[in-house]
Amino acid sequence: MGSRKSKKSRSQRGSNTYGGGPGRNRRHSGHKGGKGQAGSDKHKWRKVTLKNPRYFGKHGFKRPAKMQKEVETVNVGELDEYVEELLNEGVAEEGDEGIFIDASEIGIDKVLGSGKVTHSLKIKADDFSDSAQRKLEEAGGEAVLGES
Repeated sequence: MGSRKSKKSRSQRGSNTYGGGPGRNRRHSGHKGGKGQAGSDKHKWRKVTLKNPRYFGKHGFKRPAKMQKEVETVNVGELDEYVEELLNEGVAEEGDEGIFIDASEIGIDKVLGSGKVTHSLKIKADDFSDSAQRKLEEAGGEAVLGES
């Protein structure tokens, strides 16, 4: 059996602004809901999706922290510049074949090839760039691969 009393919610059905006056009243600056990012997921949705469709939601993925590895690098030119200091600190050793540097002792994972090599350096590191190996060999040195 139907109810005699009509629902209160029927009063504003079919109205766009629900008693708020012209649309400007609630959407312009000086009113709630209007200016800047206000209503970007309501009455400004079309504008947001046209201009910047990736504004909402998650995109892509982030690798887990345990999978990420920051590689510490140094250029052969820098090592060549600081050879004297490394010898004084005891990190580098001078021998018959040249100067030996264990890069893992100074926290270096990879040696890159920027800069000039003037000394005969024998460097042990986990990884080398091709240009670093070439420059070391041209200067009479050697690149030794070794896991630390």
